[in-house]
Amino acid sequence: MDQFNFSGNVPMAYTRRSFLGHGLILASAAATVPAFISRSALGMNAAAATGVTSLSGVPQDRVLVVVQLAGGNDGLNTVVPFGDGAYYRARPSLAIPAKSVLKLGKNADFGLHPQLSGLNDLYDQGQLSVILGVGYPNPNRSHFKSMDIWHTADTTGTGTGWLGRYFDNDCGGKPTDLLGAPAQAPMGGISIGREAPLALKGAKAQPIGFESAELFQWLGKGVDDKLANPYDQVNRRGTSPGVDPTSSAGFLMRTALDAQISSDQIRKAVSQKPLVAYPGNELARQLAMVSSMIRAGVPTRVYYVTLGGFDTHAGQGGENGRHAQLMQQLGSSLKAFYADLKAQGNDTRVLTMSFSEFGRRVSQNASGGTDHGTAAPMFLAGPMVRPGIIGDQPSLTDLDAGDLKYKLDFRGIYAGVLGQWLKADASKVLEGSYRAVDIIGKT
Repeated sequence: MDQFNFSGNVPMAYTRRSFLGHGLILASAAATVPAFISRSALGMNAAAATGVTSLSGVPQDRVLVVVQLAGGNDGLNTVVPFGDGAYYRARPSLAIPAKSVLKLGKNADFGLHPQLSGLNDLYDQGQLSVILGVGYPNPNRSHFKSMDIWHTADTTGTGTGWLGRYFDNDCGGKPTDLLGAPAQAPMGGISIGREAPLALKGAKAQPIGFESAELFQWLGKGVDDKLANPYDQVNRRGTSPGVDPTSSAGFLMRTALDAQISSDQIRKAVSQKPLVAYPGNELARQLAMVSSMIRAGVPTRVYYVTLGGFDTHAGQGGENGRHAQLMQQLGSSLKAFYADLKAQGNDTRVLTMSFSEFGRRVSQNASGGTDHGTAAPMFLAGPMVRPGIIGDQPSLTDLDAGDLKYKLDFRGIYAGVLGQWLKADASKVLEGSYRAVDIIGKT
């Protein structure tokens, strides 16, 4: 509550009219009025209340969707080096048979897991980049630390998120609130999940996070009918001319009112029936919600979704099994997502990037699985990407204590996404200079 000054100048105070007049605004809703006053909600309000969502020269129509593969995806069974005998020697029961691999070109030595047919279709359409050997110096094999490193783009794993810094630097503009005071927080990103990822958290910009649109609503009546009437009274008083809008009471009332309006709008947006059929899995559900928000014109340029379950120490399986199921979810969900975006006419606006905190070791373990490793592939999807294979596969015999030696620093991928797609100052956002990987083929 320390960021609010109720004594005179209210940095972020909004009216019902401002919400209705500027499209979709997101705010977390709960059964008590104070819970409406969230930094994440206000971060989005600041930009939308003024119609200013970016600095001059920053394209407002481009969208980035991040797909996090949580748990450490086995890169060698994702992009399969079927032309290398060392792969089959290291994985006698887990290796994907060469005849089953979805080959990336007639003469390629690499191919996709047989359950990644959805990604293979995007590849054949020229809408997929397969980036090999991505990692960072002195890799950390802890899930939490390595994920923090990817989220902050800092090998110490400390500081704000790289996408949060993008919003801090490039998306704030110089908006003012409806009272003419400077708005302090730029619009943030949107994540679907139990909690917003560190990657989206900036010094000023804070993300919106929710699991389902049904949570974006006033829950008082659902808990107890007695709670509905006091809430309605708060809303009515918030529109009364006798309430000072700069007072703490007026601020609380109008924040509660606006949160209800925004929750109604987001639920309406997500309730739109997708234009294509999505598969019945969790990642597809998340991407369908993202697609609906893009279709509805939600004013953010970054969405974040997560597919978990990749920590396959035991019972991983090769062509079939747990990892194969995850591959099928990833491929089929992204294929449906881009089919939906194309039906909307939005596919050329949306770049999707997938990553995992690390890969797995080259050799399988005694439990029919793989242990924490280092370098792994990334995927970029969308009509604008530079299609095909980017980078080189690390050697399967020249190893670092049993692990692959990375070829591309992941921050070079970030620099390409920031500079070439989002048109941001990558060195400023990443707080260092990294050689940007060319990721864009056409725009």
